[in-house]
Amino acid sequence: MTEEKEIELKGNGEKKNGNYSADNIQVLEGLQAVRKRPAMYIGSTDARGLHHLVYEVVDNSIDESLAGFCNEINIKIHSDGSISVEDNGRGIPVDIHPKYGKPALEIVMTILHSGGKFDKHTYKVSGGLHGVGVHAVNALSEWLEARIKRDGKVYYQRYERGVPVTPVKPIEENVAGTGTTITFKPDPTIFETTTFDTDILAARMRDLAFLNKGIKINMFDERTNKEYRFHYQGGIIEFVKYINQNKKVLHEEPIYFSGEKEGIQVEIAMQYSDDYAEHIFSFANNINTVEGGTHLTGFRSALTRVINDYAKKNNFLKGETLAGEDTREGLAAVISVKVPEPQFEGQTKTKLGNSEVKGLVDSIVTEKLTTYFEENPRVIEKILEKAVIAMEAREAARKARELTRRKGLLEGSGLPGKLADCSEREPSKCELYIVEGDSAGGSAKQGRDRRFQAILPLRGKILNVWKARLDKMLRNAEITAMITALGTSIQEEFDITKARYHRIIIMADADVDGAHIRTLLLTFFFRYMPKIIEAGYVYIAVPPLYKVTKGKEHFYVYNDRELAELQKSLGDAKVSITRFKGLGEMDAEQLWQTTMNPATRTIKQVSIEDAVEAEKLFTILMGDEVEPRKQFIYEHAKEVTNLDI
Repeated sequence: MTEEKEIELKGNGEKKNGNYSADNIQVLEGLQAVRKRPAMYIGSTDARGLHHLVYEVVDNSIDESLAGFCNEINIKIHSDGSISVEDNGRGIPVDIHPKYGKPALEIVMTILHSGGKFDKHTYKVSGGLHGVGVHAVNALSEWLEARIKRDGKVYYQRYERGVPVTPVKPIEENVAGTGTTITFKPDPTIFETTTFDTDILAARMRDLAFLNKGIKINMFDERTNKEYRFHYQGGIIEFVKYINQNKKVLHEEPIYFSGEKEGIQVEIAMQYSDDYAEHIFSFANNINTVEGGTHLTGFRSALTRVINDYAKKNNFLKGETLAGEDTREGLAAVISVKVPEPQFEGQTKTKLGNSEVKGLVDSIVTEKLTTYFEENPRVIEKILEKAVIAMEAREAARKARELTRRKGLLEGSGLPGKLADCSEREPSKCELYIVEGDSAGGSAKQGRDRRFQAILPLRGKILNVWKARLDKMLRNAEITAMITALGTSIQEEFDITKARYHRIIIMADADVDGAHIRTLLLTFFFRYMPKIIEAGYVYIAVPPLYKVTKGKEHFYVYNDRELAELQKSLGDAKVSITRFKGLGEMDAEQLWQTTMNPATRTIKQVSIEDAVEAEKLFTILMGDEVEPRKQFIYEHAKEVTNLDI
């Protein structure tokens, strides 16, 4: 039988008469290609790639649900580091394939580009990024076990690093129901980490349950005995309500509509709140298209046009036209399309490229939204009132931007005067410390390595941008200094290629005030420069809490647990303990040794693993509603590690 093979050129540099010959060609049989180049198939071998294995298996179960044969998925993270995904779908076929002479299960598990997704009669629509499938999971696992419930029996096969070590055989008789259970343990020789993060998996499972209304997804972690249950009969309507939780909404019930044309299904839910930002999440075949694509473009253009048409028809505007950003201020929306043959593009293959989807979404949104607004005039009037205010604020922000730029030109430099820049000009080698307080800024300027470390001191607490429009924000001197120093601009003008530093390190006191300042700065980055976080450029410095002196020896300690351990290791020796209340109490040398020296410092990289949950948390912590914030404090009070009283 013929098997899937990958052919590659050996890079051994050997030549025969100046040419390369057949000896230079290497054939990778079966799943060897996946093991040799794992990043080609799952994106990376870090934590993202590890969790992608689980998504691939779950996506198969979701495809069974889309086809109408599965309504429950159970995921279990085992204490030995393996994970199980069980569904009540039809079960992978186990009969002998007429062409290959092997059980269908073994073919699905061991041959690349095999499976039911290539047969349009089996699955009209399927998820699974790149069509990699469970065979790649099998290839990258230390071991994998498949249990298939079909025809009153349970069939079993085990694989080790992609190779079958048992035949497909029945292990139980007279069994009711159907379904598939895949249990696998990621290969530690392939992955940088093999520890599953429950929160990351839970975020993906929550999204899948929202996007596929009615399906039950249960997850249990044996390591912590923590259990999750996701089941949303309202589908993406409940998704939008979840996004807008703890916000003041302009209309109680989300606007919802769906449609299907040319085999492409479109489903949209949207709701406006008094927020100043837009929160639109787009999905194609259950894949979060974080880079957008044609479905998002079609939605945006139709929304802007329909709202403007209504405004002009009903004399809401005096000759003006609302911009797209005006019509989307405060909008939370979920766009979900199911496309039979999706084309993904973009840097991370999460941008929908199907050209036909744009016009189709535009057409459905135009038709359905026009009808909705005509039938619900109070809703569109509230939306228009907010959009007009947004338009006026946008004009004020434009003037503030121009004023800021003119001031920079008049000062003779585009950089803020308080910035102590570094001499290095290659951004990937440069880091900017955003430092709380002038005194700490002074120590940091003296203690830094001037070649690659720049210092920007901030005076006091910056504006809470969660509760302020752009025009007000641009009048804040500390924020404009940051924007100018970073060089990227913000919002629609944001350009990450112009970033002057690839490490932006927030350095604040290790107390409650310092934590508040860090939160305000992270709020600014999350709202106005999310891509700078996504690129991995934002870090948090970890300054010490204590200095322990024993004779002429000095020890720097970063938390109370470390302090107790150090005191225990020193026995009854006479020690002096100094509690640092702020960065300003450290001199330049101490600050360098403890917090700024790349060889000895600890810095934490900030990431956005779950944008929906991050949005929800920022709303609780930084929004207008007090009650959700109180509740959050009650629930998380016991997790405080450094209490400053």
